[in-house]
Amino acid sequence: MPLPMSAMPLCLPGMNTEILPPAPKPIALRTLLIISCLFWAYVTLSDVLYANNMQANAMLYHADLFAPWQPRVLQHLLLLPLLVICYWASSRAGWGMLRGLPLQLLLGVTFSLLCYPAMKLAIHFATLFYMGRWEMPETGDTSRDAEQAVVVWSASFISFLLTYGFGVALVSGFNWYQRHRDSELRGAALERVWTTARLTALRMQLSPHTLFNLLHTIRGQIHPEPEIARSMVVQLADLLRQLLSASQRDFSLLSEELSFVRMYLELQQQRFGDRLTVSLPDAGVQPALWVPSLILQPLVENAVLHGLAGHEAPVEVRVEVCPSADRLVMRVVNTTASFADSAGVGIGLGNVRERLAVQFGSQATLSAHRAEPGSWIAEISMPALLEHTPASAAGATS
Repeated sequence: MPLPMSAMPLCLPGMNTEILPPAPKPIALRTLLIISCLFWAYVTLSDVLYANNMQANAMLYHADLFAPWQPRVLQHLLLLPLLVICYWASSRAGWGMLRGLPLQLLLGVTFSLLCYPAMKLAIHFATLFYMGRWEMPETGDTSRDAEQAVVVWSASFISFLLTYGFGVALVSGFNWYQRHRDSELRGAALERVWTTARLTALRMQLSPHTLFNLLHTIRGQIHPEPEIARSMVVQLADLLRQLLSASQRDFSLLSEELSFVRMYLELQQQRFGDRLTVSLPDAGVQPALWVPSLILQPLVENAVLHGLAGHEAPVEVRVEVCPSADRLVMRVVNTTASFADSAGVGIGLGNVRERLAVQFGSQATLSAHRAEPGSWIAEISMPALLEHTPASAAGATS
């Protein structure tokens, strides 16, 4: 009976798991406070310097048109909490035509309308605090004339609406950048997890396939040669121990991969005796290069099965390793019947091609073809990896 989705394991055995970055969220309150305070400090400084410069020019005509810097700074301090609240609501409202955009306009208009009353309140506070030290000059902001007050209020509204808009653009731009960055990080993490799961599934596909073939090999020796069968069972136990260890890793050292291939071929030689001849390079003298785990085993298994099929002549299986500065070529050559047609398809070769594509993309290839009558070659060309988790391997994880 199939398991329900809730009862299925969240990861495959041997799969490298990691915590995914959280989904993109609106801008954090702390970040919003920092951006708002820095932006508002710049606005305050600009406003004060502009007003002082204009008042200095107006004094040439003996006119007091701008309030001193003290009430202007106090005005901006009174508006800062309201600014943060509006920016926080703006970051949550979004920019949808039906709800977001009207709310954005409402927040901007509300903030801008309150800027002139905040200036009036700041002037009263400053007058009270500085009473007896200097006399608050009469300004356009404190005119009793209703028409002039409307003009001043309108000018204040337009000025602060533009300022508010610049701040919204700054906060929204940072928020969009942050969401885009978080989305990219999450997408990259999801791709790594998917790649790891895919590679794990491919390695698990090899294990039962190899085990089935080895058990079939031993089964054929039980009745005719029981002693050889018992020896093969011991070799199989050692081989399975290496197989389970290799299946838990994405990469193995080249020397370890060759040692595993040698164990596999020795087990096959127990069955076929003198009919199967093998030739492998010395694993102990190989450079410290990393290769995908169990990448040679399917090629060697394919060479044995297809090399021996269809004839009774002896078969030679030869493994060659050709490292260079930046490339590694691994080649499995086997003799076959002259009429045999070993196509480059099947579980083993297809598995190797897919793993190379996942881990290296276009940087690695597998070719399987007839070199000459009676000879078949399967060749892997891949980058020479000197590190356990190569940067050049697309999607590889340690």
